[in-house]
Amino acid sequence: MREVSQTPIPRLWQVQLVAGVGGFLASVNASTINVALPAVSRHFEASASGASWTLLSYMLVTTVLVFVFGRVADMIDRRRLYLGGIAVLTAGSLLCGLAPNINWLIFFRCLQAVGAAALLCNITALITDSFPARRLATALGINATIGALAQVVGPALGGALTSGLGWRAVFWFNIPFGLIGLVWAWIILRPNAARLRREPFDYLGASLSTAALGGFVLALSEGGSLGWSSAPVISGLALFAISAPLFLVVQARRRHPLLNLDLFSNWGRSMAYLALFLMSMAYFAVALLMSLYLQAASGMTPYQAGLHVLYVALAMAITAPMAGRLLARFSARAISSTGLALTAIGLFALAGAINPAMNSVVLASCLLLIGAGVGLFTTPNTRAIMGSVLAHRRGIANGVRQTAQNAGFAISTAMALAIVTSGLPSPTKQAVYTGTVSGLDSDTVTAFSSGFKWALLALGTTCVLALIASLSRGQDTIRCAETD
Repeated sequence: MREVSQTPIPRLWQVQLVAGVGGFLASVNASTINVALPAVSRHFEASASGASWTLLSYMLVTTVLVFVFGRVADMIDRRRLYLGGIAVLTAGSLLCGLAPNINWLIFFRCLQAVGAAALLCNITALITDSFPARRLATALGINATIGALAQVVGPALGGALTSGLGWRAVFWFNIPFGLIGLVWAWIILRPNAARLRREPFDYLGASLSTAALGGFVLALSEGGSLGWSSAPVISGLALFAISAPLFLVVQARRRHPLLNLDLFSNWGRSMAYLALFLMSMAYFAVALLMSLYLQAASGMTPYQAGLHVLYVALAMAITAPMAGRLLARFSARAISSTGLALTAIGLFALAGAINPAMNSVVLASCLLLIGAGVGLFTTPNTRAIMGSVLAHRRGIANGVRQTAQNAGFAISTAMALAIVTSGLPSPTKQAVYTGTVSGLDSDTVTAFSSGFKWALLALGTTCVLALIASLSRGQDTIRCAETD
């Protein structure tokens, strides 16, 4: 059974807020750049590949490292890793704002991602460590709300800063909040009493997992732009095909593995992980797609586009805490599956409605439906996973959860961009990222809109697969796994 926290009640909420600062910074860095991307592309005269890697570099590095850092957090102390994460993310933000060209910007985005991974692998574990079972659903709901608020603020903030102060302000905005968060975390957080001091770190497993995840995301990221038969894509797929089976063999034979495969021995927990991965693939690219579309096809400013796409995150912020309260009456399976169904309906409706003259009420309704579904899904699914493992395994359990989520984010972005730009000539691809498609002929704009429609249909289909996984988990994951 899960241990009962002895943390005093006032300190519980201070831990919640400290963790929220880190989660906000990591999430807002993934969303503000979505709206600022056309301005960045125009400033550096970036190629389509350079523009897309401004987004994908952050996601790729976070995905690769969050899994490894989850194990590190269990071993060396979550507080130390969390503090290091805030410091590195803040420094990376400063350097991103000083980047002299697109290549340096991509490099500094990778540095930001190292700090974000150290934060993301810790946030849910810190909360689960601190809160007793009766308060955990509420705490996780608040945590999901903070993440959703970061996505609410992100597009509007990115648009406002880019329009008013230039794209560099999008990164410099993080610096004061990072410094405040660093000092606050230093004061509030306590060392992790459950860390595994005597267990050796699995360097071979870490190397193989990094190679497998990196190769897989790299191949998917470049497949649409370079072609699936290109050398980077084939190399990435080969690296994944070799490293992934070796990683599983090594983990099964190690006494102290990076990933204890018993984590997947429970069917319900495994399906919760799978549903999370597929749901992340299904919804994450929506804000990026609509931001690019509204700027490119409808001629909106970054600020206007940011205001339009915040409906997704706004609905998430409303429904995430509601889902936490609903857990007192309904199972995680029922609430999460309902959320997935709502998101799928919203995605398919948006695919059917998208066009340059799309009615703003229809757009808002579709985006609100998508966000409401994500909010209902996130809290109970996270509770089902994190409430089912003991304290000394929460870091790696959350690392796997964050890896599944971030891999879904990266694949969602790569897949959506690949579908949108497939078949378009190079000048039009460039126009997608610089936000100037509205100046092209009507046939090109029509082909451009068709690509967005197919991308949304692919995301909706992925959400249906997530719904099937969620429904197949059977008995509530929390009840099953507490006796593991």
